[in-house]
Amino acid sequence: MTREVFIAYVEREQESLRGFLLALCCGNRCDADDLAQDTLVKAYLSCGGYEDKGRFRSWLMKIAYNTFLNHKASLRSVESMDEARILVSKTAADSSFEHQELYLALRTLPAKERSAITLFYLSGYSVKEIAAITGTSEDAVKKQLSRGRDKLKEKLKL
Repeated sequence: MTREVFIAYVEREQESLRGFLLALCCGNRCDADDLAQDTLVKAYLSCGGYEDKGRFRSWLMKIAYNTFLNHKASLRSVESMDEARILVSKTAADSSFEHQELYLALRTLPAKERSAITLFYLSGYSVKEIAAITGTSEDAVKKQLSRGRDKLKEKLKL
């Protein structure tokens, strides 16, 4: 892949990449931007191994997901919405963001459930695609989606 082709692909997918990482980072734009930058550097350095089968977005999201997992220790999970509010108030998260309650609830989920929910509902990936991105089975993704939905309903009082 040439540099120009890579840039064209990135320009096409940059918004969805940032949206995905912003959701995984529970609204923390600084963390999401840092992870997006790391993802793009990793993608560029490994683009020689990319086989153009029309799946650049999935390939890029897999790199983003793995980058997120490598940094998730700094994005510790919390148990309650109150604990999430306290943690978010101490970070650079945009408190005026219109989906802040959702991000607070997402922060309470384990990383795998948060990723499955984000990829399925916010990015529109199928269960099969999520399994490929996260390196798990389709059954595992279905379980993560079910558990994540149940926990979000409880946290958001839906």
